Amino acid sequence: MTKSIIFISWIFFHSLMAIDLDQVRTDLVTQSVTNHSPAPGKRVRQFHKNYVGSKVYHTLYLPTDWVKGKSYPVIVEYAGNKWKSSPGTVEGSNLGYGISGGQGVIWVCMPFVDKLNKKNAKTWWGNVDATVAYCKTTVQLICADYGGDSSKVFIAGFSRGAIACNYIGLHDDEIASLWRGFICHSHYDGVRKWPYNASDKASAKLRLQRLGKRPQFISQEKSIDTTKTYLKNALPAGNFTFQAMPFSNHTDAWVLRDLPERKILRDWFWKIIKEK
Repeated sequence: MTKSIIFISWIFFHSLMAIDLDQVRTDLVTQSVTNHSPAPGKRVRQFHKNYVGSKVYHTLYLPTDWVKGKSYPVIVEYAGNKWKSSPGTVEGSNLGYGISGGQGVIWVCMPFVDKLNKKNAKTWWGNVDATVAYCKTTVQLICADYGGDSSKVFIAGFSRGAIACNYIGLHDDEIASLWRGFICHSHYDGVRKWPYNASDKASAKLRLQRLGKRPQFISQEKSIDTTKTYLKNALPAGNFTFQAMPFSNHTDAWVLRDLPERKILRDWFWKIIKEK
């Protein structure tokens, strides 16, 4: 009997690991982006004052329960590179909407600023300093103009965006000070070398020192073990929550589905919000 139970459990476990997200029905649809004025339940395109007239912009989503004068947590999100599962655009991001379900949280999708061509970069960072500066000033404006709680700002990202949580979000002390928590899905700064400056482990470890004890939720399709091993050596005292995903799809659209892992992430997010 025991052997039969073990065998059935093994089959059940591996059937879960074989989930194809394309076969799992969504229960959320990420809002499309318009050029309208910000309003509850709407996702709109906005231009930083230094980039008016260019193709550099971010998107802003005010939750359905947004009321002027009240304060809200903020999720700042960065997109993955342009790839078959990702358009590489601010419009193509999903994490913030899936985490909040469209309620109770202001969601901002930031650009990687291609300063030379005056547009959002679909692959890698554009100009790093310009990207960092854009983020700093935009977070301040969102908090001042729309009631973002500056003590409850999270940075999130998928793939390139997951790397950006540290590569951009911990670039210097000023931008590092903005974040209450970090949500990194699929890839992590320093785990492997990429074709850009300072992607090596030594440089990533220097950035990681700016994290301190602040929490990070780190997830990965199939297995999270490589990132776990890296962080065990790079920052053994870090406040990390690791989550392996029961699918192989490289995508952030899993948060648009009623999966147990989405509930785990949502519970983690609101737990961090409530902590003193």
